[in-house]
Amino acid sequence: MVHALTEAHRVLKPNGILIDMRPAAVHRRVGLGAGKSWRFVGAMRELLDDDFAADRAVRQAVRNGYLCRGSRIEFNFDRVMDTLPDVRAWLDDFPKEKVPYIDSLYRKVERALATKPDGTKITLRGPLKIGLLRKIK
Repeated sequence: MVHALTEAHRVLKPNGILIDMRPAAVHRRVGLGAGKSWRFVGAMRELLDDDFAADRAVRQAVRNGYLCRGSRIEFNFDRVMDTLPDVRAWLDDFPKEKVPYIDSLYRKVERALATKPDGTKITLRGPLKIGLLRKIK
């Protein structure tokens, strides 16, 4: 992230804007249903060290005077899936060392879904943050 911010500073024009959009450093949650009918099943309990490192990198770039913060917003982002294989494919994109309890979470979803009617949606929920950073030098 530090290298990316350095490169962004290098290529941005003065007063150019960088959009910093990424998941917030919070454990993603899995549930059944969507919208207001969503019911919690389990949390990913992923390691958040990369997320914290990215936050530190942005703070350092601001402290160094390369960028200044603009507007920021954080909101829940839902990823809705139709089937257990969709969930498995999504979970398999995460390195096992970053999400040590991934198989346990999958089994929880599988058990919870077995008691629900066909067509029940599986929703992965987590906060997404978007921030504007402006080049000042």
